[in-house]
Amino acid sequence: MVEADHEDGGYDRNKELKLLDETKAGVKGLVDAGLTKLPKIFVHDNHKVNVSSPSSSSSATNVSIPVIDLGSLHEEGNSRHEIVQKVKDAGEKWGFFQVVNHEIPQSVLDEMLDGVRKFHEHGVRKFHEQDAEVKREFYSRDITKRVFYNTNFNFSTSEVNWRDTLYCLLAPGPLDPHQLPSICRDVIIEYLNHLKKLALTLLELLSEALGLEGNYLKDIDCAEGIFMVGNYYPPCPQPELTWGLSSHTDLGFVTILLQDQVGGLQVFHENQWFDITPFPGAFIINVGDMMQLITNDKFMSAKHRVMAQKVGPRVSVSCSLRQHVQNECGRMYGPIKELVTKENPPIYKEMKMSDLVKLVYTTKLDYDVSSPLKHFRL
Repeated sequence: MVEADHEDGGYDRNKELKLLDETKAGVKGLVDAGLTKLPKIFVHDNHKVNVSSPSSSSSATNVSIPVIDLGSLHEEGNSRHEIVQKVKDAGEKWGFFQVVNHEIPQSVLDEMLDGVRKFHEHGVRKFHEQDAEVKREFYSRDITKRVFYNTNFNFSTSEVNWRDTLYCLLAPGPLDPHQLPSICRDVIIEYLNHLKKLALTLLELLSEALGLEGNYLKDIDCAEGIFMVGNYYPPCPQPELTWGLSSHTDLGFVTILLQDQVGGLQVFHENQWFDITPFPGAFIINVGDMMQLITNDKFMSAKHRVMAQKVGPRVSVSCSLRQHVQNECGRMYGPIKELVTKENPPIYKEMKMSDLVKLVYTTKLDYDVSSPLKHFRL
């Protein structure tokens, strides 16, 4: 592969992408091969400009995304009202918040992330670090599969980032457990059972924060789809040249993110990038594009990114409440009628979630210029 400091003369991007793809070993395969300089396909021309610009990272270190304690949710008094108000403020101002005391045991979270340190523990990290031959059977660019693994889903239409990913469409429909990699099958199933309960709690809080009945978002099928993404970010030899995950928004209703303690996640807020410092035991919750659409811009889907780093690996497990490409004849979604008035008319037309999924997976998008939702504006 062509390294970063080589002349451009013989560089053929499509050929380089094809060569990497054919290894079926992803970014981790490059690290295992002893790579010391980034292949040119990973080098982002505007990276240094963005990183060094005044607005690229927060100098206000005392500012952080809201942390919401769910521990008092079912207590008597004003606790629930206060939590709902915090969710409302976070959805409107940040599009991001963290939740603690969510009732998912720490042991379950550890099992999803800690496989690298204890060889016999199951987890997404262990999936990525198993023998390359075992992973190759899951490597695919076929996004209609329920379970697959690759490096950079939007390989040919976007910047190539320093990460590998395991994708699992966990809902809707019955999932055959044998489709999941055996090395992390049991913990994914256990994690999913816990996550479904948290997802419904979050949708209740978001419904109430919008002034709707608690079951509203559940009743319009916002919890029907769960798309799990297990991202693996190996140590990068030249992190100043690339991204772990470049600037983007999530396309679902809500994303529930579990991350390890390595850090690197940043959110764009009031024209600045802010670090999201890992908080043990917490989930990071963010509003997705579909939630912004149905709330008619009341809740905002915020841009975020992951820095490439020399330390690592960084591992995260992201579960997005959304359908995937399989749901061609799904429900139509538009701004919720109860949120629309003469003074606040609908901003978006009705569409299927699969329309947005296809757009994101097949189109070159520049999130620094505009949101993919612009394609669905009235």
